[in-house]
Order: sequence, then C-alpha cells, then structure tokens
Amino acid sequence: MRIPRIYQDSPLVIGDSLALHDEAASHIGRVLRMTPGEQISLFNGSDHDYLAEIISASKKNISVKVLSSNTNASESPLHIHLGQVISRGDRMDFTIQKSVELGVNTITPLFSERCGVKLSGDRLEKKRQQWQKIVVAACEQSGRSRVPEIRPAMSLEAWCGEPTDSLKLNLHPRAAHGIGGLPLEVAKVRLLIGPEGGLSDTEILQTEQDEFTDILLGPRVLRTETAALTAISALQLKFGDL
Repeated sequence: MRIPRIYQDSPLVIGDSLALHDEAASHIGRVLRMTPGEQISLFNGSDHDYLAEIISASKKNISVKVLSSNTNASESPLHIHLGQVISRGDRMDFTIQKSVELGVNTITPLFSERCGVKLSGDRLEKKRQQWQKIVVAACEQSGRSRVPEIRPAMSLEAWCGEPTDSLKLNLHPRAAHGIGGLPLEVAKVRLLIGPEGGLSDTEILQTEQDEFTDILLGPRVLRTETAALTAISALQLKFGDL
C-alpha cells in the first residue's frame, strides 16, 4: 500500500510528536481507518517530506511521531505564474488541480471583460479558500512538497501591469510562432489564459502595451482549461522537467 501523503501546516521536527489537523485526522481515521504503528508521509511547504508513525488514532484525532525526513526533488526548474481568467462551473477547479500536478508555482484568478463568473466579497474569498484546498489535495496526490499559492483575484489589467522579471506570455490565435520559437533559456514565465470567449480587443492591446509575447498553440481553437494545461505542458517540456 502506498504511504498516504498529508499536508500539515506546522513545523515538523524529527523526534517530535504532534496532532494532525482536523481534516487530515478525519481522512486518516475515518476514510483510511489507519491504526497505531502505521506510517504516513507529511509535508509542510518546505523542500522535505517527513516520515511519521501513528502513535494514537480515533475517528477524529490522530497523533503521530516524526521519524525522519528526506529532500523532495519534485519541483521543476521552471517557475510558472498562471494568470487564469475565472471559468464557469467546475472548469476552474479542474484547471487549478491539473496545473498544480504539472508544476505551476502561483495562480492568480482574473476577471476580464468576457469573464462569465460574478463573485465578490465573502463569496469570492470562500471560493479562493476552496481553490487553495484543491491545490493542497493536488500536492498530496502528485508528490509535491511546496504548496502553490492561490492569490486573491484581481482584474486582468492590474495583473498584466504588475512588475516582473518573468517572460510574459499570452495565447493568441494569430501569433507568429509557438512555444518552440521562444528564447532558448527561460527560468520564469507569466502565462495569461483568457476566458471562454477570448480577450477583447482592448485587453489584447493592453497585453501588447505590457510587453506580453503572443504565442500560438497549433491550428485548433482550445477551450480555456485545455489551453492552460496544453501551454503548461509545452513549457515544461521545453524549459522544465518533462
């Protein structure tokens, strides 16, 4: 049986005992029904995984002892910041989950002129927290120890105008070249993925003024979630660890 990986947002020190947070304890105790003596793998956002042994267990409370640690080398050399215009239904959830599996480091949800989602205030913050939980679950599943951040949602204009030393990329069906035509060495990328209806002419002009490079993903029109994952995969293949 594969050792379960659990995110524990607290310091982890070899030899220390600690109680797992509520959601993790419920998963280990109620779902997996693990018992004292069994082992799990913990991570807390650093570059390490920590082997831990269950020392007491119930359906609601799990205590473990940290036995050892090892370096986790699952991070890509390419740092990707995804600016994703919020999509409807579960498409945004899917995009976040899969982009984390593919190695994205930061995700900023964006509002654009053609964004079909209307969220604000407490509802928007609750949605951001839900997305962050999806990120954590994707890290547990994929073996990552660093946890990507879901930043607070912002306007596309504000995100495009943020200072950065990253290569800024925008998908455009009339771009002159694809990812294969980018510079030979790239360490950081800001990737903009527009809404299902595409960016408006004004927004496209804005990306040009903010020095985004237009790239093409082949001759077919891709849905927003397909475009994001295709672009990330292609970037990881050329500059990352695929």
